[in-house]
Amino acid sequence: MLRNGLEPWHLLVVAIVFIVLFGSRKLPDTARSLGRSLRILKSEAKAMKDESGTPATATPVDARVSP
Repeated sequence: MLRNGLEPWHLLVVAIVFIVLFGSRKLPDTARSLGRSLRILKSEAKAMKDESGTPATATPVDARVSP
């Protein structure tokens, strides 16, 4: 069924569909917005990864010394 996978003419058809749907004036704005969204997603995923890898430094309430 999908022996050849993605061929160059497939990409051409997709590009033409995008130009017809969004118009040539909106494509740069759409690409810019997509890039920003991907950067935000990447930074959030990195923050979650860093957050889960570090141990918790908060002291339990019972271990606090009262004055």
